[in-house]
Amino acid sequence: MPITAKLSRKFYDKLGDDVANELVEWFNTVDTSYRQEFRDLFDANFGRLEARLAQQLAEFRGEVRVNLAELRTEMAQREKSLVRWMFGFWIGSWAALIGTLLALYQLGILSTR
Repeated sequence: MPITAKLSRKFYDKLGDDVANELVEWFNTVDTSYRQEFRDLFDANFGRLEARLAQQLAEFRGEVRVNLAELRTEMAQREKSLVRWMFGFWIGSWAALIGTLLALYQLGILSTR
């Protein structure tokens, strides 16, 4: 929304209408030029910022993917270890239970009567 420069009536009386209008036009031209330069500079800097953010986001996503892959690998290894431990515990528990039942049977405490 451009702002048009206006001068007071005293400028028009002192300088004349032609010179005052020329001065107003010059101010408006300079203002338009500076606004365009600022807009171009802003667009360029914003474009660079967007590119940097996109690059950093891509790097972050890559790091997350690597970390997730490592986490999945570690979880799979832990799962294997846990399953092995569980089978060992179950086998040991069953062996102890069967051994206890056989001992009780041989001592005569447990009978099949």
